[in-house]
Amino acid sequence: MTVLNVFGTRPEAIKMAPVIMELGKHSNLVRSVICSVAQHREMLDQVLSVFEIEPDYDLDLMQPDQSLSQLTASLFAGLDPIVSEVKPDWILAQGDTTTVFVAAMVAFYHGIAFGHVEAGLRTGDKLRPFPEEINRRLADLVATAYFAPTENARQALLREGCSERDIYVTGNTVVDALNDAASREYDWKSGPLARLPLDKRLVLITAHRRESFGDPFRELCLAIRDLSRIFANDGVHFIYPVHLNPNVRQPVRDILSGLSNVSLIEPLDYLSLVHLMKRSTLILTDSGGIQEEAPGLRIPALVMRDTTERPEGIEAGVVRLVGTQHCRIIAEAEKLLRNPAEHAAMATGINPYGDGKAAKRIVSILLERSASLAADTVSFLV
Repeated sequence: MTVLNVFGTRPEAIKMAPVIMELGKHSNLVRSVICSVAQHREMLDQVLSVFEIEPDYDLDLMQPDQSLSQLTASLFAGLDPIVSEVKPDWILAQGDTTTVFVAAMVAFYHGIAFGHVEAGLRTGDKLRPFPEEINRRLADLVATAYFAPTENARQALLREGCSERDIYVTGNTVVDALNDAASREYDWKSGPLARLPLDKRLVLITAHRRESFGDPFRELCLAIRDLSRIFANDGVHFIYPVHLNPNVRQPVRDILSGLSNVSLIEPLDYLSLVHLMKRSTLILTDSGGIQEEAPGLRIPALVMRDTTERPEGIEAGVVRLVGTQHCRIIAEAEKLLRNPAEHAAMATGINPYGDGKAAKRIVSILLERSASLAADTVSFLV
């Protein structure tokens, strides 16, 4: 069985890494081929280094000011000849980026089975997140196997008419990756976190969602600025690894530069980010992955978005959805930073996203299904 693993962003690489490593344990049965699209060049390479993954193909497609339409066209043109050359039995991709959508469609056009890792996440709003909500819906229209991280995701797929026998609740592979990274030793005396005031309570900030660009993003930056002033004398320090996107960097610099208890740093490698999360008192984020990682580390997280495709954390009480409004962000953060009981209630909740064995389940399912593929696949080449 030949499996072509496709990813383009750092979060995809983090969540695909456990699957790729598990496939490598079955090299007598599986030929695992890795294709990197490099939607996030610098941040992606950091992850590949941590997990010692070397792509067989590197499309390196990102260009300055590239539109989504241009990226989509480049992805089709880049992936198509690779699929023709590799002739995989399965194409695997994770999540909801443009890379995932195109990988699913290329698999469909070639009559190749497509396995969607983290299938079934939905907000119900096609514009939030944009374009991810549509990307994942379209990928699931043509998927052969749905590796749903939770029962909620499974139910969403069933509501859309996906075949029940093709849906597998595996847990989320991010927990596999997190457990690996968190168990490794980390040198705090050197590297990107060496100058942080570790004697203070740390608040980690990650925010970069496309749908928040403009006024909503400025408002959340203003909320962070005002929180830093409120807690200036209370031993609280805010750390913001700033995304490379200029739509993020410019307002962050304009609003948050020069504050004594705010550190604006470059994007962190994955190991550094995980260990910073472990040391944090609170996380303010709009990241999908961190919504899943924070509960695994027992760190309360406030999600600065209006909707989320990950309701399980909210239902379990380990994550709160606070939107991008200035007053709400400040009010919820103050509760957790001033009230130990409130903080403890979130920190001691149960992680609803898995047990760290998702990759083993996914590979086991692929091996079980591989024998039946020949009868199911057809060619649409013209």
